[in-house]
Amino acid sequence: MTDKIVTRFAPSPTGYLHIGGARTALFNWLFARGHGGTFLLRIEDTDRERSTPEATAAILKGLDWLGLDHDGEVVSQFERRDRHAEVAREMLARGRAYKCFASQAEIEAFREAARAEGRSTLYQSPWRDADPASHPDAPYVIRLKAPREGATVIRDAVQGEVTVKNDQLDDMVCLRSDGTPTYMLAVVVDDHDMGVTHVIRGDDHLVNAARQMQIYHAMDWDVPVFAHIPLIHGPDGKKLSKRHGAVGLEEYQAMGYPASGLRNYLARLGWSHGDDEFFTDAQAQAWFGLEGIGRAPARLDFKKLENICGQHIAVTEDADLMAQIAGYLAAAALPPLSDAQAQGLCAALPFLKGAAKTFPQLLEKAEFVLASRPLALDAKAAAALDAVSRGILKELTPQLQNASWTREELEAIVGQVAQAHGLGLGKLAAPLRAALAGRSVTPSVFDMMIVLGRDETVARLSDQAA
Repeated sequence: MTDKIVTRFAPSPTGYLHIGGARTALFNWLFARGHGGTFLLRIEDTDRERSTPEATAAILKGLDWLGLDHDGEVVSQFERRDRHAEVAREMLARGRAYKCFASQAEIEAFREAARAEGRSTLYQSPWRDADPASHPDAPYVIRLKAPREGATVIRDAVQGEVTVKNDQLDDMVCLRSDGTPTYMLAVVVDDHDMGVTHVIRGDDHLVNAARQMQIYHAMDWDVPVFAHIPLIHGPDGKKLSKRHGAVGLEEYQAMGYPASGLRNYLARLGWSHGDDEFFTDAQAQAWFGLEGIGRAPARLDFKKLENICGQHIAVTEDADLMAQIAGYLAAAALPPLSDAQAQGLCAALPFLKGAAKTFPQLLEKAEFVLASRPLALDAKAAAALDAVSRGILKELTPQLQNASWTREELEAIVGQVAQAHGLGLGKLAAPLRAALAGRSVTPSVFDMMIVLGRDETVARLSDQAA
């Protein structure tokens, strides 16, 4: 086995890329990138009835959004079917596999008799040791000549040593009678040919590992390191499903989670590095190791996801954040920002991004700069603009027209007007919020003034002045 680490992510394009698959891809990506290795992508599209180009496109789009870049070209498992068949015939030539001419009716009759007699229903083909001279001129499958005695031992980097008795495994079909390979054979051949050194996948595949190891042994190939990671469960501890909320990766983008935050959260979901919760990609790549993966199923917690995402939004560069927001709006099928809105939002980001956990929350807080005059007032904002308040705004407006528009001077002017009316600054804040944003809950009044600028601020106050 080569010293260079090679991992792969091998989804089936039969549906959306779910969050568990995304975490599997992330673990493979982190392990490869952190060790200077290679991360490959293979689309396991051998199920021609269920595989669709749309699902493949969705997988590629989801991985791209999540920021998991792969090395080399995307490999199609279906396009390698001739290679898979070649290996099956090579095992046949080596005496490690055999032709089985049994019909489905004969196999079912064997199993019915076994059930009636209370013995194992694992099919034992009478063709396993048959003289080739007795072979009929009829369709056949190629079966692996699996060992009948002893055990197959999986030394799993996460699950530990797993032993499967060989008498619990049948002679699996590797090549069907129509010449098409089975999934079990295809996976092993592809992993070998692609030089995969570490197979990191969900523990629902653990049952397949023993069978796949027998193919490696039959071909005298090096067995990769297996690492079967526990599945993700919902907050209720049950297997993740649609009832738990978002399932497809594209739904997380449409819900407004930043990709960097989701990467951080997924990395922490089932893997740990001490007590570290928030970390960068560089840190995750440097720290990630198979030994840090737990054996118990992880639980999806949307509150923790939001908290992590909020921390990532807070430290993201403004230009990058603007690009991500544009991507979110497109994913959520929402109208894009106008040039004026984008300019205003960008100016507001420095004081907004530290208080939002998702992009919808961020845009909600930025509504004051995204809205256009005349502003629609919510009920609380309208109540804050009584006759007295409107009179004060009318008094304040001409003084602001001559201000130098620094935060210090704006605070001084508003403070002086409030004091002249025997009010604290807080008492004047409510009508100012209402006039500037049309809402009672907003960012700082002075932050809004700075972002809106002199002309827009004066215009909004004038709209509401008596």
